[in-house]
Amino acid sequence: MKVVVITGMSGAGKTTALHALEDAGFLAADNVPARLWPALVAEVDGAGIAELAIGIDVRGEPFVGDAPAALDEIKASGHEVFVVFLDARDDTLVKRFAHTRRTHPLDAGSLSEELGREREVLNPVRQRADLLLDTTLLTARDLRQRIQRLTGDEHFQLRLLSFGYKRGIPTDVDAILDVRGLKNPYYDDRLRSLPGTDARVQAYVMEDGGFDRYVPLRDMARGLTQAAQTAGRASYTVAIGCTGGQHRSVAIAERLAHDLVDVFAVQVHHRDVAEALKEHSQPEDEDDA
Repeated sequence: MKVVVITGMSGAGKTTALHALEDAGFLAADNVPARLWPALVAEVDGAGIAELAIGIDVRGEPFVGDAPAALDEIKASGHEVFVVFLDARDDTLVKRFAHTRRTHPLDAGSLSEELGREREVLNPVRQRADLLLDTTLLTARDLRQRIQRLTGDEHFQLRLLSFGYKRGIPTDVDAILDVRGLKNPYYDDRLRSLPGTDARVQAYVMEDGGFDRYVPLRDMARGLTQAAQTAGRASYTVAIGCTGGQHRSVAIAERLAHDLVDVFAVQVHHRDVAEALKEHSQPEDEDDA
């Protein structure tokens, strides 16, 4: 099991770093008392979860001193542990607090005094850091990418979702491609009962100018996804819709996955194909797929 501990100065980016790890697939737990870490790791490991991120900062001052022993116990149990300490220049931290209008967790009066006290409190875990990362010159996007890269979990995923319009338009997607204008296998008796994952259906959809219509869709999906990746997104979802969700949308989603897998990590889900296959023998007033 991989355990990443994120700690550091208030305003240095701990929350951003934890969110980056969550987007990379980690289960995240913030400010759990250090003495409970070994039990937490055992519980999460027992649930079959392979990656855990733990955040700790000065808000957990009474427990920071327990961190070194907890880290040793976790390592002795055979788990991989990576500790990241985030820091920044004091003047940068002061500006960040002023920008967000937050108060320092120690609330001791002078912000400079509070930062000095915080460094003392966090020193035990700082001494155990595998990485000391200065975020003074980093944007939130830079920090996200740095954290994911350094922990070996930098990835971006393109999610492709096929669906049928008559079963409802998905709302949790970033872009929708309408492929109802492509040649419909539903009207070919040999293909009506087959899903769009079948090579014969895919070939039929691409006939009679289908490929020429497909190319702009592919280029649009690639361009939108690349823009999202450049913007620091962890994933981007493109939905492909036909009428019933059995033939054309499935075939195009499969073709997009084939054509874009060399550019992105691709995940494909066919939302409505199972339901559509149950209905393929029933007459419809409009296109069924």
